[in-house]
Amino acid sequence: MRNSTWQKSSYSGSNADCVEVRALDGVIELRESDEGEVIVRTAAPRFAAFLHGAKAGEFDHLLTTEA
Repeated sequence: MRNSTWQKSSYSGSNADCVEVRALDGVIELRESDEGEVIVRTAAPRFAAFLHGAKAGEFDHLLTTEA
């Protein structure tokens, strides 16, 4: 896949405060929707490992309920 569009989670709602992701030439790119010029790139297998950990709850301790 040469070029794909940015995609955000359906959990983000209509707010601009979300993370968007896309695949581009075998690389996964992430950006914040309100800071589009800052892009983080990683290899697809590394992103897959991260997603697996996130789905398993490995990062839940990083979340706070404080506003």
